[in-house]
Amino acid sequence: MDEAVYLKANFVAEPLVAGWYAWAHLISPVTGCLNIKNRHIPILKSYITDPAAHAAACEDPKMTGGPFIDLNGGMVTEIKALLSETLRLQMPLIAFATALEKLDQLLMKEAAGYSMEGLYDKVPAILKGYVELVYDLHNNPSYRIKESLIYKSKYYDRSMQSLLLYLINDDSRPFVFSTPRLANNDSLQLAIPFDHTSIDELYKMVRTPGPYEKIKQALGISPEQDAVFRQFFTTKAPDSYSKYTGTGARTRYFGHACILIETKDIAILVDPVISYGYDAEVSRFTYSDLPDVIDYVLITHNHQDHVLLETMLQLRHKVKNWVIPRNGNGLLQDPSLKLMLQHTGFNNVCVLEDLDELPFSNGSIIALPFMGEHGDLDVGCKLGYLININNYKIMCLADSQNLEFKMYEHIEKIYGSVDVLFLGMECNGAPVSWIYGPYFPEQLQRDKDLSRSIAGSDYARAIDIVNRFNIKEAYVYAMGMEPWIKFLSANIYTPECNAIVQSDKLLIDCQEKGIITERLFGEKIILQKQAVSVS
Repeated sequence: MDEAVYLKANFVAEPLVAGWYAWAHLISPVTGCLNIKNRHIPILKSYITDPAAHAAACEDPKMTGGPFIDLNGGMVTEIKALLSETLRLQMPLIAFATALEKLDQLLMKEAAGYSMEGLYDKVPAILKGYVELVYDLHNNPSYRIKESLIYKSKYYDRSMQSLLLYLINDDSRPFVFSTPRLANNDSLQLAIPFDHTSIDELYKMVRTPGPYEKIKQALGISPEQDAVFRQFFTTKAPDSYSKYTGTGARTRYFGHACILIETKDIAILVDPVISYGYDAEVSRFTYSDLPDVIDYVLITHNHQDHVLLETMLQLRHKVKNWVIPRNGNGLLQDPSLKLMLQHTGFNNVCVLEDLDELPFSNGSIIALPFMGEHGDLDVGCKLGYLININNYKIMCLADSQNLEFKMYEHIEKIYGSVDVLFLGMECNGAPVSWIYGPYFPEQLQRDKDLSRSIAGSDYARAIDIVNRFNIKEAYVYAMGMEPWIKFLSANIYTPECNAIVQSDKLLIDCQEKGIITERLFGEKIILQKQAVSVS
């Protein structure tokens, strides 16, 4: 029992909030309360009414990513219990969400361009002190949320946080927005908050063995939980990590928008979403292919397939700096990523604005402006990144939509040509309501909803970037194509899909120009063998 053990490579700890997968907007208390009231409760009620309809919808590829619980029509008793528990335990958050909706109604009715000072008396009681009433320059009324105060209130309830522990053996997982997580005989739900320091000690055991009894006690595992918990460990040591020692840079693609850039001195990881280690048809890099120390983790924007707490908790103990875009301006649709990370145990958070620069030995990380991909909503939490290593430049633009070509024209005048481009081309995208629907005071008309898609660049926008920066290698990524990403993106592609047609067109164009190009899938290594000298 005191033998040193390792954590298995296929061990999963899914972070949960009130029984649902914990993506960033659910952890943040204001957006969280609206997701509970306007997303979770309707889905639970719908499933209880007609579980067979949900089962049928989950079998239909056209319905992938929709509001359907993926439990094959079963576990209705458990879903009823979850709904009852939600209505009982989440009453303060449901009331807070209702108050926000009443505040919207108040402003639409009574804020007509005159001073709003007198309206503070009419603000719902539970919102008083948490909101500031404002106009934009067109005299449209709105409000700003004092989010830091709400994190210190009862509306941020760490007791609702837990981890669902289990072993994963394939790529299939229920979609994050629509299926609650329920424990079974092979899993273990651990009622600890995300900032619990023992989570870091647990994940250190992937590479460094430790006594089983010590980690068991640290996490508060009961005797009844011991048999399941013991299955997550092994005495077999993992393969050792081979540190990059070349004179240039090695870039590895881990799937979707996850890129690891290494020199012999530094490791930079972008948008970490990492697969676990198990036998699978699609070859991929996994957690075991990451270095022991990561100097910088760069986050491009606050969507569930780019800010994945599940992966970030695994990495927390080995990351020196978490680099994120600045926001926190109090807009409902743009919750503070900084506050969310700080309140879940990430203490080394660095916030950047457009064109800010982080220097490191022989290079720098430059924050680039990012347009689009948020359905025309006022969202500030988004950046592209230009990583400059001895004048070898790698540009990671994730889902930048390149809505205005002039922006990159200005950027090129400042920073010049770029060697390697990573650009997302999921150019149709989901309607804006897919993520932001619970926040709209009124349901958006269908045609307007579809027109404001959460999308990346099409061919015309992508080739503009390729040509403008004199790109030498152009890679299409962030498409959600990998099977282990589907539970986050819900993307299903056919050769006729517009995203495939548009990216194919880019690949052909680049090939004709002599540009190295590929639509990435699974894994990829890009080597720059000799660093370019700074002129």
